Amino acid sequence: MRWARFDQNGTPSYAVVEDNTVIPVLGSPFENWERTTRRLKLDEVKLLAPVIPPTFYAAGMNYAEHVREVAEKIGQKPNFPTQPDIGYRANNALIAHGETIVIPADATDQVQYEGELVVVIGRKCKHLTRDNALSAVLGYTIGNDVSERTWQKSDRTMWRAKNTDTFKPMGPWIETELKLDDLVTRIRLNGEQLIEFPTNHMIFGVVDYLVAMTSCLTLYPGDMMWMGTEGATANMKHGDRVEVEISGIGTLSNKVVREGM
Repeated sequence: MRWARFDQNGTPSYAVVEDNTVIPVLGSPFENWERTTRRLKLDEVKLLAPVIPPTFYAAGMNYAEHVREVAEKIGQKPNFPTQPDIGYRANNALIAHGETIVIPADATDQVQYEGELVVVIGRKCKHLTRDNALSAVLGYTIGNDVSERTWQKSDRTMWRAKNTDTFKPMGPWIETELKLDDLVTRIRLNGEQLIEFPTNHMIFGVVDYLVAMTSCLTLYPGDMMWMGTEGATANMKHGDRVEVEISGIGTLSNKVVREGM
């Protein structure tokens, strides 16, 4: 099942997406819900970010090649994580599929994409085990963890490098029926494919993170976890379009503009 969140006459509302049809529902995927009789065309609906999370979590350095690429750029040996390492991001940075990534006027040219699998939590949970961890997952969507690399190096908390307004495109919807091992991530810049990798080829997988996190944290419906990216990333500039495709989910597409241009 595909869950979308859309603008219904100025009110954010949930819907089920079937082929090219959007079926609004009463309620949400995180509570009781029922279909309405309305049927809308997908290309006539304004999609919103598929969830605004109570807490926005992000995995750090979770793909081996990405760790190697980062180490090479700074002239150090790769430092692979020895356990799931979780951080936080800010909701103000979220935008939807089709909306515009805005690079601040004072940013450098080192603004780069990171295509990521996003895990959406479906129920309140703590102390998950390896056997039941995935039962807490509602489904999966796509994120682009836009990052200003110069700021990332200079700011201790990465408050602007990762959390500037519009730096977290996400969507287009949440897919609930997937096998993680079947997924492939592809990233395109202006139509040219630059990266392709098995999505589930992580250093620590979804289950690893959920078990580790819920040993200390309570997760709530709508919480989400971005799982990291693979490989080298490239600069985005004014006028570019970046697409992150994950097989079985769809494609997240966003135009890039620089403020003041």
